[in-house]
Amino acid sequence: MTDAAPPPREIRHVNWPRRILVVAIGLVVVLVVALIASAVVPREWAQTVGGQADGRMTSGIGLGLFYGFVFTLLPLMALWFAMRPRWPYKVWIAGAIVALVLAAPNLMTLSIVVGTGNAAHAGERILDVEAPAFRGASLVGAVVAAIGFVFWRYQMVMRHRSSRRADRLADELRSTRKDPPRDDAAS
Repeated sequence: MTDAAPPPREIRHVNWPRRILVVAIGLVVVLVVALIASAVVPREWAQTVGGQADGRMTSGIGLGLFYGFVFTLLPLMALWFAMRPRWPYKVWIAGAIVALVLAAPNLMTLSIVVGTGNAAHAGERILDVEAPAFRGASLVGAVVAAIGFVFWRYQMVMRHRSSRRADRLADELRSTRKDPPRDDAAS
Protein backbone atom coordinates (compact mmCIF):
# COMPACT_ATOMS: atom_id res chain seq x y z
CA MET A 1 0.00 0.00 0.00
CA THR A 2 1.20 3.44 -0.83
CA ASP A 3 0.27 6.51 1.07
CA ALA A 4 -1.52 8.97 -1.11
CA ALA A 5 -0.62 12.58 -0.66
CA PRO A 6 -3.40 14.68 0.84
CA PRO A 7 -5.24 16.87 -1.62
CA PRO A 8 -3.93 20.44 -1.79
CA ARG A 9 -5.74 22.92 0.44
CA GLU A 10 -7.82 25.58 -1.16
CA ILE A 11 -6.38 29.01 -0.75
CA ARG A 12 -9.03 31.41 0.42
CA HIS A 13 -8.75 35.01 -0.53
CA VAL A 14 -9.76 37.40 2.22
CA ASN A 15 -11.59 40.48 1.00
CA TRP A 16 -10.07 42.99 3.43
CA PRO A 17 -11.93 46.09 2.20
CA ARG A 18 -15.25 44.30 2.67
CA ARG A 19 -14.25 42.98 6.10
CA ILE A 20 -13.14 46.46 7.23
CA LEU A 21 -16.40 47.95 5.96
CA VAL A 22 -18.48 45.39 7.83
CA VAL A 23 -16.54 46.03 11.07
CA ALA A 24 -16.89 49.81 10.64
CA ILE A 25 -20.65 49.53 10.05
CA GLY A 26 -20.94 47.26 13.08
CA LEU A 27 -19.08 49.77 15.26
CA VAL A 28 -21.32 52.62 14.07
CA VAL A 29 -24.44 50.57 14.81
CA VAL A 30 -23.16 49.70 18.30
CA LEU A 31 -22.34 53.36 18.97
CA VAL A 32 -25.79 54.56 17.85
CA VAL A 33 -27.54 51.88 19.92
CA ALA A 34 -25.41 52.80 22.95
CA LEU A 35 -26.28 56.49 22.59
CA ILE A 36 -29.99 55.74 22.29
CA ALA A 37 -29.82 53.32 25.20
CA SER A 38 -28.03 55.84 27.43
CA ALA A 39 -30.84 58.32 26.79
CA VAL A 40 -33.71 55.87 27.32
CA VAL A 41 -32.71 52.89 29.46
CA PRO A 42 -32.02 54.55 32.85
CA ARG A 43 -35.35 56.37 32.92
CA GLU A 44 -37.35 53.36 31.70
CA TRP A 45 -35.65 50.99 34.13
CA ALA A 46 -36.26 53.36 37.04
CA GLN A 47 -39.93 53.65 36.11
CA THR A 48 -40.23 49.87 35.87
CA VAL A 49 -38.64 49.30 39.29
CA GLY A 50 -40.58 52.21 40.76
CA GLY A 51 -43.82 50.68 39.53
CA GLN A 52 -42.88 47.35 41.13
CA ALA A 53 -41.90 48.91 44.46
CA ASP A 54 -44.87 51.29 44.50
CA GLY A 55 -43.09 53.81 46.72
CA ARG A 56 -42.61 51.43 49.68
CA MET A 57 -39.16 51.14 51.23
CA THR A 58 -39.61 47.46 52.11
CA SER A 59 -40.50 46.71 48.51
CA GLY A 60 -37.49 48.70 47.31
CA ILE A 61 -35.19 46.79 49.61
CA GLY A 62 -36.69 43.42 48.68
CA LEU A 63 -36.54 44.13 44.97
CA GLY A 64 -32.98 45.42 45.26
CA LEU A 65 -31.81 42.34 47.14
CA PHE A 66 -33.56 40.08 44.64
CA TYR A 67 -32.29 41.81 41.51
CA GLY A 68 -28.79 42.25 42.91
CA PHE A 69 -28.45 38.64 44.08
CA VAL A 70 -30.13 36.77 41.23
CA PHE A 71 -28.73 38.85 38.38
CA THR A 72 -25.21 38.61 39.75
CA LEU A 73 -25.28 34.91 40.56
CA LEU A 74 -26.78 33.80 37.22
CA PRO A 75 -24.16 35.59 35.07
CA LEU A 76 -21.34 34.22 37.23
CA MET A 77 -22.73 30.69 36.84
CA ALA A 78 -23.08 31.17 33.07
CA LEU A 79 -19.49 32.38 32.81
CA TRP A 80 -18.22 29.53 34.97
CA PHE A 81 -20.07 27.02 32.82
CA ALA A 82 -18.99 28.52 29.47
CA MET A 83 -15.33 29.30 30.22
CA ARG A 84 -13.92 25.80 30.19
CA PRO A 85 -10.26 25.78 29.11
CA ARG A 86 -10.72 23.23 26.34
CA TRP A 87 -13.83 24.73 24.80
CA PRO A 88 -13.53 26.81 21.63
CA TYR A 89 -13.55 30.58 21.77
CA LYS A 90 -17.00 30.69 20.16
CA VAL A 91 -18.47 29.03 23.26
CA TRP A 92 -16.62 31.57 25.41
CA ILE A 93 -18.10 34.44 23.38
CA ALA A 94 -21.58 32.94 23.58
CA GLY A 95 -21.17 32.50 27.34
CA ALA A 96 -20.10 36.12 27.72
CA ILE A 97 -23.12 37.29 25.72
CA VAL A 98 -25.47 35.16 27.83
CA ALA A 99 -23.84 36.52 31.00
CA LEU A 100 -24.32 40.11 29.78
CA VAL A 101 -27.97 39.46 29.01
CA LEU A 102 -28.48 37.86 32.44
CA ALA A 103 -26.73 40.80 34.12
CA ALA A 104 -28.88 43.38 32.29
CA PRO A 105 -30.95 44.44 35.34
CA ASN A 106 -27.81 45.12 37.37
CA LEU A 107 -26.19 46.90 34.43
CA MET A 108 -29.26 49.08 33.98
CA THR A 109 -29.19 49.96 37.69
CA LEU A 110 -25.48 50.70 37.34
CA SER A 111 -26.22 53.02 34.42
CA ILE A 112 -28.45 55.02 36.77
CA VAL A 113 -25.92 55.09 39.60
CA VAL A 114 -22.82 56.06 37.60
CA GLY A 115 -24.50 57.79 34.66
CA THR A 116 -24.01 61.51 34.18
CA GLY A 117 -26.70 62.23 31.59
CA ASN A 118 -30.16 63.61 32.04
CA ALA A 119 -31.76 60.16 31.86
CA ALA A 120 -29.50 58.87 34.66
CA HIS A 121 -30.36 61.85 36.87
CA ALA A 122 -34.06 61.37 36.13
CA GLY A 123 -33.66 57.68 37.01
CA GLU A 124 -32.05 58.60 40.34
CA ARG A 125 -34.93 60.91 41.21
CA ILE A 126 -37.51 58.29 40.22
CA LEU A 127 -35.81 55.60 42.31
CA ASP A 128 -35.48 57.96 45.29
CA VAL A 129 -39.24 58.57 45.30
CA GLU A 130 -40.79 55.36 43.93
CA ALA A 131 -38.27 52.69 45.02
CA PRO A 132 -36.42 53.95 48.09
CA ALA A 133 -33.33 51.96 49.12
CA PHE A 134 -33.39 49.94 45.88
CA ARG A 135 -29.92 50.97 44.75
CA GLY A 136 -28.22 50.16 48.06
CA ALA A 137 -30.05 46.86 48.45
CA SER A 138 -29.14 45.95 44.89
CA LEU A 139 -25.47 46.49 45.73
CA VAL A 140 -25.76 44.38 48.88
CA GLY A 141 -27.45 41.57 46.93
CA ALA A 142 -24.76 41.65 44.26
CA VAL A 143 -21.93 41.53 46.82
CA VAL A 144 -23.57 38.64 48.70
CA ALA A 145 -24.02 36.72 45.44
CA ALA A 146 -20.39 37.28 44.40
CA ILE A 147 -19.08 36.20 47.81
CA GLY A 148 -21.39 33.18 47.77
CA PHE A 149 -20.19 32.18 44.30
CA VAL A 150 -16.52 32.49 45.29
CA PHE A 151 -17.17 30.46 48.46
CA TRP A 152 -19.00 27.77 46.45
CA ARG A 153 -16.14 27.53 43.94
CA TYR A 154 -13.61 27.34 46.79
CA GLN A 155 -15.59 24.51 48.37
CA MET A 156 -15.74 22.62 45.07
CA VAL A 157 -11.98 22.96 44.49
CA MET A 158 -11.19 21.84 48.05
CA ARG A 159 -13.57 18.89 47.73
CA HIS A 160 -11.89 17.84 44.48
CA ARG A 161 -8.41 18.13 46.03
CA SER A 162 -9.35 16.17 49.14
CA SER A 163 -10.97 13.47 47.00
CA ARG A 164 -7.79 13.12 44.93
CA ARG A 165 -5.68 13.00 48.10
CA ALA A 166 -7.94 10.34 49.65
CA ASP A 167 -7.67 8.25 46.47
CA ARG A 168 -3.88 8.60 46.49
CA LEU A 169 -3.65 7.59 50.16
CA ALA A 170 -5.97 4.62 49.58
CA ASP A 171 -3.72 3.48 46.72
CA GLU A 172 -0.66 3.77 48.96
CA LEU A 173 -2.40 1.81 51.70
CA ARG A 174 -3.38 -0.97 49.27
CA SER A 175 0.17 -1.18 47.93
CA THR A 176 1.68 -1.42 51.43
CA ARG A 177 -0.76 -4.20 52.37
CA LYS A 178 0.25 -6.21 49.29
CA ASP A 179 3.98 -5.87 49.99
CA PRO A 180 4.45 -6.00 53.77
CA PRO A 181 7.80 -4.61 54.85
CA ARG A 182 10.45 -7.24 55.52
CA ASP A 183 12.16 -7.38 58.86
CA ASP A 184 15.86 -8.07 58.18
CA ALA A 185 16.60 -8.94 61.82
CA ALA A 186 14.14 -11.86 61.82
CA SER A 187 15.77 -13.53 58.78
